[in-house]
Amino acid sequence: MAHDDLQSFQPGQLLARGAARLLNSYGFVSVEELVPSRGLRVDLMGVGPKNEIWIVECKSSRADYQSDHKWQGYLAWCDRFFWAVDEAFPTELLPEDTGLIIGDAYGAEIIRMGPEDKLAAARRKVMIQKFAITAARRLHAMRDPDAATDWG
Repeated sequence: MAHDDLQSFQPGQLLARGAARLLNSYGFVSVEELVPSRGLRVDLMGVGPKNEIWIVECKSSRADYQSDHKWQGYLAWCDRFFWAVDEAFPTELLPEDTGLIIGDAYGAEIIRMGPEDKLAAARRKVMIQKFAITAARRLHAMRDPDAATDWG
């Protein structure tokens, strides 16, 4: 992706890009905008080398964070939960018992590791399957847009 391409992205998408690079450095693969269950859509979900699942919610402003009333519902779908924000974000707004990532479009750093709350094996299996199906459908849509349906 060329630098000019980044201008079409929203601030939260730029944060997700940097957070995905961070996850990759930890051996994780990630998918943006994944739906763990009806009514929920996480900004970034990563699956790690030991099948651990991390969710990263990207917040570009105070208003963006304060308008998010669903984030606590994401905790039941991951082993660790993180906020990703930029350097200017007022981090004192974020709950201290959640992970914190500071980043931009080019990279990110974990400032506070999210506490671990291991998923049950059955839920982990469901999430890994959703992750794989979502990633495969999106890859198929990129390869053959004419054959793709609205898979998400």
